[in-house]
Amino acid sequence: MNSGFLTVSFLVFIASTCLAEDRLLFDFATPAASRNWQTVNDGVMGGVSAGNFRITKDKTLEFFGRLSLANNGGFASIRSRPRKLGLEADAAIVARIKGDGRDYSFNLYVPRPLTAFSYRASFKTTAGEWTEVRIPLDKFVATSFGRIVPNAAPLNPGEITSVGFLLSDKKAGPFKLEVAWIKASKVVAAK
Repeated sequence: MNSGFLTVSFLVFIASTCLAEDRLLFDFATPAASRNWQTVNDGVMGGVSAGNFRITKDKTLEFFGRLSLANNGGFASIRSRPRKLGLEADAAIVARIKGDGRDYSFNLYVPRPLTAFSYRASFKTTAGEWTEVRIPLDKFVATSFGRIVPNAAPLNPGEITSVGFLLSDKKAGPFKLEVAWIKASKVVAAK
């Protein structure tokens, strides 16, 4: 038997046994979607950054504002209001975003008694271009006040109750990140 045929057959088998299963977590099809989100900016610590969000006429979530480093500030964020998201192990978070060229973080929140605690992963944006950011859950790192928390419990996907976006790149000035949707993606075996 031809070795090229065997290679192609093997690749078809692999492709048919591993399918990506996506589940929509958030879309922004109606103005009412804004009720599921809130802002948390550095004003909670004395800073003066101004971050906000809105649902656009194009049915996207727009996170925008001005980052300030005054008064030891330097972050702006939005997050979804807490609810069980039903995430599982071996999943990834996928978001369709259009950025401004700055680096942002995607945050995952779990109920913990620690202040300013989240699991965080950074991503880059390209100014004016729509892209899909895909971050496996095992790539998120425990943080508190922007610092890595050593010896933190590993992320338990079943505990995640909120997701969010954060800007803290130490560059004062205007920013804008647009989000079309957020999904959970999991690779599952085909039947």
